[in-house]
Order: sequence, then structure tokens, then C-alpha cells
Amino acid sequence: MPVPDVPSIVIPAHDEEHTLRRCLATMTRGMKDGELAIVVVANGCRDATAAVAREFAPAVRVVETEVASKIHALNLGDQVSTGFPRFYVDADVLLPIESIRRVAQVLSEERYLAAAPRLRVALEGRPWPVRAYYEIWTRLPYFREGGMIGSGVYAVSREGRSRFERFPEIVSDDGYVRLQFSPEERTTVQDCEFTIAPPKSLAGVIRIKTRSQRGANELLRVFPLLGDNERRDYPSVLGEVLKSPRMWPAFLVYCFVKLVTWGKAYWQYHSRRSVAWERDEESRLEALAQSELGRKR
Repeated sequence: MPVPDVPSIVIPAHDEEHTLRRCLATMTRGMKDGELAIVVVANGCRDATAAVAREFAPAVRVVETEVASKIHALNLGDQVSTGFPRFYVDADVLLPIESIRRVAQVLSEERYLAAAPRLRVALEGRPWPVRAYYEIWTRLPYFREGGMIGSGVYAVSREGRSRFERFPEIVSDDGYVRLQFSPEERTTVQDCEFTIAPPKSLAGVIRIKTRSQRGANELLRVFPLLGDNERRDYPSVLGEVLKSPRMWPAFLVYCFVKLVTWGKAYWQYHSRRSVAWERDEESRLEALAQSELGRKR
């Protein structure tokens, strides 16, 4: 019998046993049998990532590789996935089935080629500097333009996926996919959401944003023509901030983080320093604590 053309989910996971359990539990809660084809690509794992993914069989298929590379994992996941729309999901995000259904519906209408749910940043329990940074970040054109594809989740239709072949060996896979499409071809679906857990300290924010900045720089150096699909409206954001004195302290925090990350990303590139995957270990420790608490209960 042919495999039904159901939405495919590709989840690259490197040492993500605790965050992955939350991710898959959220994604499969309320899911109908055979509704999704989920592939977890455990890449270069030294923990129980693959075993955790197998706990969700038969809804989840596990592919293992010794190569610790997100790009390699994405390409492997594509090789074994057949359905559309195709979602690419980071192992540390929370994406409910209702949001998957809604994004799939939007893409099935063929008005857009790429889409993502609205992003929710879970700032509960975070210190003021972290909340301040994200207060400004969530006002940027990238976030508010209506076509924010990335930050942990993005989906493409069959036609959209035909825009590129393999994922290239660059840091910013989400930026690469987002800029395959003009602002009119991609959309944020506002009536559904996914959730990310930000770092618990400003130092953690700087670490992950430095990698993000270096990825953005690399993307436009390697694929300069993709910059034509970027929409920039930063003067309007500055005007909004200047009109609200309440936001001035938060804006100073945001500017501080940007200056530091720009400088670190510039130094890393020009020193030819190899950069390991900069991820938020603080939130992963938080996931571990929550996992252990759940088991004790």
C-alpha cells in the first residue's frame, strides 16, 4: 500500500534526551493515528536521545548517524520523508498538534509556500535583563513582518521545498529557507503558536545570539542575492521605542547585546576560529530538572 501523503516533521536532535521528550510529548498529544510522519534524526548523540524518540513509536521514526551536524541531520531527514507540508522543528521547542494542523491548512490553500506559527517566548522566571532584550527583539521587523520563518519551526509546501535542493553547510538553515521566499510568499500564522524557552541569563542570550549573528553574516556572504528577500523597517521600531520612555531601559539592554554579539561574531569570522554549536544549556538543565521532578511524582 502507498504511504499516505501526510505532513512530515523532521527533528534534528543532538544530545537532546530531556528537551526532546517534552517536544514529542507536546507534538503527539491529541494526534490521530497516522496523522503525522515524524522523523527524529539523532546525530552524534552520546546520551539517550534515540531511546527517548523510540518511546513515541510508531508515531516517530528514528534515524541515527554518528555525524554530529544539524545540516547533515536535516538532509538525512529529508531523504526518508515523503509527505507535505514538511515541517523542520528544533528539539527544544514546544509545538502542539493544533498548530501543526493550522499551518498545514494554510499551506494547503496554496497562497503561501512557507509558513510558521506565531512564536511565544516563555519569559516566566527569567531575570529582567533577559525579559528586556526579548521585549525589543519581538518588536523587530523579522518578528513582526508576518513572515517570520524560523527560530525553531518552519514549514514548506511541496512547491516551496522545490526552491532548493539540499541544505547547504551553513549555520543559518532557517535563514536560508526563509530567504528563499519573498515576504509575499511566506507567512506567520497568527492564530496558532509554538513556544521557546529563552536563556536564564543575559550571558546565555549573548552566546546564542552571537552564533545567530555569525550565521546571518555567513548567509549573506555565501548567498548575497538572498538579501533581496529581506524586509527591513528598523526606523519604525526606533520611532516606537523613542515614543515610549518605558522601553528605553530595555532598548539599552538590546543595544548592549547587539554590540557585543556583532563584535564577537566579527572576531570569530576574521580569526577563522571554528565555532561549536552554541545552544542554551541553561534551559536544557531546566528541562532535566522538570523531567526528574515529573518522574518523582
